Amino acid sequence: MFEQYDPRKGHQYQLLNEKGRLRSKAAAEELPEDAELLRAWDFMVQGRAADIWAVSLQRQGRMPTYPPNLGQEANAVGALMAVRDDDWFVQSFRELGGLIVRGIPLHKLYLYYMGNEMGSHLEKNKYFALPVSVPIASQLLHAVGIAYAEKYRNTGRVVLAFIGDGGTSQGDFHEALNFAATLKLPVIFYVQNNQFAISMSRRAQTSSRTIAEKAFGYGMEGIQIDGNDAAAVISTVRRAAGYCRDKKMPVLIEGYTYRMGAHTTADDPRRYRSDEEVESWAKRDPIARLEKYLISRSVLSEGQIADRTREAEERARREFEICEQTADPGLDDIFDHTYAELPPILIEQKEELRRDGVGQ
Repeated sequence: MFEQYDPRKGHQYQLLNEKGRLRSKAAAEELPEDAELLRAWDFMVQGRAADIWAVSLQRQGRMPTYPPNLGQEANAVGALMAVRDDDWFVQSFRELGGLIVRGIPLHKLYLYYMGNEMGSHLEKNKYFALPVSVPIASQLLHAVGIAYAEKYRNTGRVVLAFIGDGGTSQGDFHEALNFAATLKLPVIFYVQNNQFAISMSRRAQTSSRTIAEKAFGYGMEGIQIDGNDAAAVISTVRRAAGYCRDKKMPVLIEGYTYRMGAHTTADDPRRYRSDEEVESWAKRDPIARLEKYLISRSVLSEGQIADRTREAEERARREFEICEQTADPGLDDIFDHTYAELPPILIEQKEELRRDGVGQ
């Protein structure tokens, strides 16, 4: 697969085109089964409903900030569906659909963006997922460390780590890929290339034609795929995971996609991109594309789409109600979520603040 779709030769892997049709006869042999694609569609619908509700909550003043996922759902959903449940999921901050696939409750996501540390509390042996690491690209080094440990223990686990295109300009990106390749570690580096690092376009950020081709400088395989094609994402990541397990080597995947919304709810994308550009990408919507294919296969109907969308919207609202019923963070949270065992000096500071009545 990697030899056939060499990004240095301008090749991009795609199975379903923008109209929801097979790109070629050969694509039919690599296409996931209808039942799996229906599950992918359902996960994306759930993710979009939760995403739209989160943006609405922020506009209502009920959530401080939020990074929209609109238009990128196929990347995280397809990738998480393609790996084992006990493979590690190292998120960036725009992988809402992946959280849903992994079974992480939506209220965890909402709590995180409300500033509650319990939103980052993900049981290790249940979800095999790390919380958001705010410093850009730092999570890739965490992923490499986990992969090194899993290789040492011979567990057969793969680490799936996400990053945005902007993060590939950070030094941590270079260090992570270099370590992963030289130590021969089973890591999939998945770059969600949504064309912008906040307001900086990908063209202004790097002179390489693709992000995927950066892989070859580190001695690993790299491929660019249509990140708005859920079928292509599932197919590619499944093969990459098998390759990582067998060869004990990393892979770099560039999911070519687009951020339809703002970078975060504090951003105004109208200042750096045109409406025409956004409209052209709206035609490549990952959910609409998969719907067209599933409808053509009589696997999905318009009535089912309406019913499932409504159910997803209702679920998002119920999950946020859990957040509103959760106690606000207190003084103890400043101390208790930093160390596994609180050192004496912080115990002393904590008691001193309590005596002074701080946070009460």
